[in-house]
Amino acid sequence: SGQRSPMAVYMCRAVLPAHAGPRGELGAGPLLQWMDAAACLAAEKHAGVSCVTASMDDIQFEEAARVGQIIAIRTKVNRAFKTSMEVGIKVTVQDVLTNAEKIVSVAHATYVAKPVGGGKVELKPVQLLSAEDHLEHSLAIERRRIRLGYVQVFQKLMQESNKEGDFYTCEEKDAVSTEHTHVQSTELVLPPHANHHGNTFGGQIMAWMQTVASISASRLCRSHPILKAVNMFKFWGPSFVGDRLVFNAIVNNTFHNSVEVGVRVEAYNCEEWIQDQPRHINSAFLIFNALDDKGQLLTFPRVKP
Repeated sequence: SGQRSPMAVYMCRAVLPAHAGPRGELGAGPLLQWMDAAACLAAEKHAGVSCVTASMDDIQFEEAARVGQIIAIRTKVNRAFKTSMEVGIKVTVQDVLTNAEKIVSVAHATYVAKPVGGGKVELKPVQLLSAEDHLEHSLAIERRRIRLGYVQVFQKLMQESNKEGDFYTCEEKDAVSTEHTHVQSTELVLPPHANHHGNTFGGQIMAWMQTVASISASRLCRSHPILKAVNMFKFWGPSFVGDRLVFNAIVNNTFHNSVEVGVRVEAYNCEEWIQDQPRHINSAFLIFNALDDKGQLLTFPRVKP
């Protein structure tokens, strides 16, 4: 019909040298920030109130963007529930010389409406204008069911794996201890890192997580790791301006040409910092691979937990 959804947001960003990593490609940190910002704008456009990131479904990165190219991010609310909504995110990269466009990532995120003053809001239904809107609206309820089940299954697995004596051991003599890959970083949340209500931007936390996870992975490959996926990214609680965020990353396992790094984020206000009483606000699993000088995938060594 040519109509645009009223809850859609379109954002363009030029990839500049400041956004690129050592290989001249767009860093995952800035991209995750842009994705979260565009999705949050779509959520707030629909809700009419401030919104915060609750979670992001597994994100796969299919294509790399280089300096001089254009990143386009299209976001729209697929379905509104009572106080939360699913936002679809599509990221493409365009070469300004050839006009060729490729898909970088397609993801879905959940945002929660947070009115000023702590009141409650019931979100209005999404206006469906096209066949694609109707399809995504139908799929959103199924994705929500899978998200809730995903968390329950994971928690059950964690409980079972914590049973005494139920530990994996690697017998290979050349296996590298995961202790060698542990990285810790502390960040102070300042006003530029937060929204107008003082909550830390979810995209900023994702960017910090990507940095510490990349350092952890690099200790195995002795190269510059490339982020390929972010799995099970969920916020368990908020953080605010003035908080100290402590990021702990460690390699969980390697899979020939890829490596999984787990990152846990804990927040402290001034009193909690002194008393060593952290708030667990986020966890995620990041998948990396790495390339040699010829562009071939590197093989990661086996690890010993």
